[in-house]
Amino acid sequence: MTHETPDAAHAPAPDAAHAPAPDAASGLSPGAAGAAHAPAPDADASWQREARAQFPIISAHTGLTYLDSAATSQKPRAVLEAVQTYLTTCNANAGRGTYPWANRTTEVIERARERVKEFLGDPGPGRSTVHFTGGTTEGLRTVARDWLVEHLTDGDEILVPFADHRANLEPWLEARRLLAERGTEVRVRALPYQEVSGDYDHRALAAAVGPRTRFVAATHVHHVYGGDMNVHRLRAAVGPDVPICLDAAQSVGHVPVRVGDPELDVDFVVFSGHKALALPGTGAVWARNTRGPALRPGGWQGTPNTVGVVSLLAALDWLDAVGVDRITAHVTRLATRLTDRLRRLPAYEVIGCPASLAADSELPAAQRRHGIVTFRHREIPSDDLGFILYSHGFMVRADSLCQAGADDADGSVRVSLHVYNTEEEIDRLLAVLGSLI
Repeated sequence: MTHETPDAAHAPAPDAAHAPAPDAASGLSPGAAGAAHAPAPDADASWQREARAQFPIISAHTGLTYLDSAATSQKPRAVLEAVQTYLTTCNANAGRGTYPWANRTTEVIERARERVKEFLGDPGPGRSTVHFTGGTTEGLRTVARDWLVEHLTDGDEILVPFADHRANLEPWLEARRLLAERGTEVRVRALPYQEVSGDYDHRALAAAVGPRTRFVAATHVHHVYGGDMNVHRLRAAVGPDVPICLDAAQSVGHVPVRVGDPELDVDFVVFSGHKALALPGTGAVWARNTRGPALRPGGWQGTPNTVGVVSLLAALDWLDAVGVDRITAHVTRLATRLTDRLRRLPAYEVIGCPASLAADSELPAAQRRHGIVTFRHREIPSDDLGFILYSHGFMVRADSLCQAGADDADGSVRVSLHVYNTEEEIDRLLAVLGSLI
């Protein structure tokens, strides 16, 4: 397998003075943009206080502010109680016993599969499948090893991202190695990026797509820039027949993800439960199973993470009850507040396209940044800035953020938000950052 890495393979830090070209089509909620221009009305403020109060760890640590939800989310009481109830009433293995506890556990696992389909707005639940994994990384490797490798032939090409999370690059390079060991040469091509925005460059896609393009891997919401990567443009570029695998680690549980929408015509959606309010070690691969054979994970399927699946089922119920669209509007409002003020401080560089989060931005909803704000101080190293912020009670991510192609010299500080964060927390953070200029 040959490996082609064009100049655009490593997306540069987007130019702060530019925004991506507006495009109304997206796989994300259209309701976030308008809410970003004004303070939350009383009803929304009451809704947010009630939602925040359902997170015991947040209520128990009033002196700390958690701003790292892109790494892992906190868990609402409903999820914790569902896990405790399961462990104290019917804990058993699934699919391996005929007694009531085992049967109930098996039923929970199967119900969770259908719940994932429902949560994603699956238009064909009779044909699609859901496979539980340990998280996004394992899920992407499952697609690479158990599906993609089996369906590529000599001379085929695949398009993959070289500047997104490493978890959405390494599995495809591993697939290359496995195929090479069989004597099958497949070309791996890099998705092109827009220099000014960090999004995929849909104009350059035409040159990257060829008659032997057989597969595309992409990201829904970027884990550094927080941007919608406009996956619908990929489908338009590659045509109706090429399978697309979507890393949805930063979108499921954060923004509405509806695979029945034409704008999100993808074949695999892979996500982690722990980023969507469920327990760690839990994730899922949703497979549409309409382009190519159905996904069937290889090897012996051992004991599933039953507790994790129980937590995921409860988390999806909680998210639907609270309203993912309202969560999207809330965190977008907070990120707008942070970015709009942070970009006015000359000591800081906002990574990505700050115009897309500015309070006076005219960009439509599809171009908004979704709850992630990443930045650098022009003099203070990012890891030092992370320690300084924690000394003031703020927990942020401060390193290279597992971005493919990045190293320690590319470190930055990432603030990532969820429903339990508040405007007051953002204002206190800005006060500390402003004191460091």
